[in-house]
Amino acid sequence: MIRVLLADDQALLRGAFKALLNAEPDIDVVGEAADGAQAIHLAQELRPDVVLMDIRMPDVDGLAATQRLVEDRTLADLRVIILTTFEQDEYIFDAIRAGASGFLVKDTEPADLIRGVRIVASGDALLSPSVTRTLIGEFANKARVRRPTQNLDTLTEREREVMTLVAAGLSNEEIGDRLFVSPATAKTHVSRAMLKLGARDRAQLVVFAFESGLVNPGWAGCSSLCWGKPRSSLAGGMERTARAR
Repeated sequence: MIRVLLADDQALLRGAFKALLNAEPDIDVVGEAADGAQAIHLAQELRPDVVLMDIRMPDVDGLAATQRLVEDRTLADLRVIILTTFEQDEYIFDAIRAGASGFLVKDTEPADLIRGVRIVASGDALLSPSVTRTLIGEFANKARVRRPTQNLDTLTEREREVMTLVAAGLSNEEIGDRLFVSPATAKTHVSRAMLKLGARDRAQLVVFAFESGLVNPGWAGCSSLCWGKPRSSLAGGMERTARAR
């Protein structure tokens, strides 16, 4: 059973999400929070698997709450999905850097919300190619200071190559096609890179790629082969994410 905590200052939205998620046999909404401080308290008390976290809430906002939860070592298995009104939210990059495993727009289709919760609960990141392009094109260059990533030198040449392709938004299947290896082999390289760098998921691996300087905004290596077939819908991006599992 996937245990979910809802954190949003709009009671109506919490009620709608709760009804939708509780209708699924494998999902249980265990608590509701109206602000970030309450979300932190309930997460520590209820130990959910996933927190659906509104990014704009009074007092303690979703960004600060996410950072607090991710830094809590007793909540190492907790995953946070950021809820936002707009796909190109100015805080998305900061939220992913803080440790969020992805994000959903609030008007997402019900099936996509359910699928997203399951994807993140399984340990994968909910980071569609369109979101990755947003991070690269608009927000990655807002990182004010490069933060050398510890153990980057422990990666093999192939692992570094795979990490750059993850940062370009490619799924394991697409990485395999690019490198002429199987998707399973690509996934193994991704997993090893995550393990060596201490990344919680693919979302943090993308952040590490930029903040370490391994990949720069505007990186020319991601040509039309990476982005030649953009998927504008959230559902399309999530389908690709699911296939990468």
